[in-house]
Amino acid sequence: MTLQNRVLPTGEVVADPARGTLTGNRGMLHDGDHRLGRARWRHPHWISCTLDWKGTRRVPMTPGTWTELFFLDEAVAMAAGHRPCALCRRPAFRAFQAAWAEGTGLATEAPAIDRTLHTARVTRDRRQVRHETRLSVLPAGTFILWQGRPHLVRQDHLRPWTAAAYGAPLPRPDAVVSVLTPAPMVASLDAGYAVLMHPSAEVP
Repeated sequence: MTLQNRVLPTGEVVADPARGTLTGNRGMLHDGDHRLGRARWRHPHWISCTLDWKGTRRVPMTPGTWTELFFLDEAVAMAAGHRPCALCRRPAFRAFQAAWAEGTGLATEAPAIDRTLHTARVTRDRRQVRHETRLSVLPAGTFILWQGRPHLVRQDHLRPWTAAAYGAPLPRPDAVVSVLTPAPMVASLDAGYAVLMHPSAEVP
């Protein structure tokens, strides 16, 4: 059975057999039958984690433990509002803290980051927070909606997203677009945070 644990750049959690490169945690969201309930988080500390941590092996959606969510890459995780884990991705978290401080000017302790991000990523009715801006000002690593589909912004082109990989590059249009990545995340990318990309994002 394909589990409902794949996170999209639009914030939805769906069942998809494609493998991700990162996992994530929002608390225990599943029941004893490996199904999600209505809740999409149990706490505001949304993190993205490595798939390999000291040889630990987990069975996804084991009853009584946190729900393993999966992302194509870190750009997707950030669009969904997940920061790097301070334990299993310590160097990435430190780099993110530095970029967060420069880009937002806000406190860099993990709880403070999480409080800010929670307001910036979801509304009270559990919808993804989005904002509009001109594409030309967005840094690489940001996710946008373009022609009704999620696209990854690269330095000089766009990459259409799919669950398994990115598609062929497309020209960056001069247009106002809907931004999926939370605004503080965009500011951190703009300040130089080096987001971990899926290999298909580099294919010509």
